[in-house]
Amino acid sequence: MPADAVRHLSRDPAFKALIKRVGAPRLEVSKRSPYEALVRAISHQQVHGRAAEAILGRFVALYEAPFPDPAAVLSTPEAALRGCGFSASKVAAILDICAKTQDGTVPTRRAANRMPDEELIARLVTIRGVGRWTVEMLLMFTLGRPDILPVDDFGVREGYRLLYRLDEQPKPKALAAIGEAWAPHRSIAAWYLWRASDEGKKIKQAVP
Repeated sequence: MPADAVRHLSRDPAFKALIKRVGAPRLEVSKRSPYEALVRAISHQQVHGRAAEAILGRFVALYEAPFPDPAAVLSTPEAALRGCGFSASKVAAILDICAKTQDGTVPTRRAANRMPDEELIARLVTIRGVGRWTVEMLLMFTLGRPDILPVDDFGVREGYRLLYRLDEQPKPKALAAIGEAWAPHRSIAAWYLWRASDEGKKIKQAVP
């Protein structure tokens, strides 16, 4: 529960001050299937948010359904998918997600809800273009898992650096060890570290 997470994290004076500035956590969880979440994640890789949404809009417009099922995508000519704005590597990744959904590698939301975090990570990183960070975002923002700390995320590490006024970001392995103290609320901790990173960006922009 968010209130439990806030109490737990507030034991740390730096987190307590950040929480006071930012307010209650607002980590929104979608109701999408793991399949759809992965396709959307691939679409957003290395592309500005608005551009990714425009590409996704053209992709969805190829089909009658609100979001196409894997069989429909697999039957679509690759040229049509490229025409939406996807690179060749992203087309290959999306087609692999579709194939892996059909063979059961990508579970349904119901099945995913019964699987441990690390089991899902180990299964989904076998898909082309899907790394640990992508699965961690799915765990947090699609499945609502409460104890995920994406230590490879630049914003999380930068937020920690700024929060504790360090000269350098912690290495992922070091942050994973530090973050054990935040369990079982590491997803909320990550959310607050992103907010700390956002604060840093605003301060930097404000400096002439």
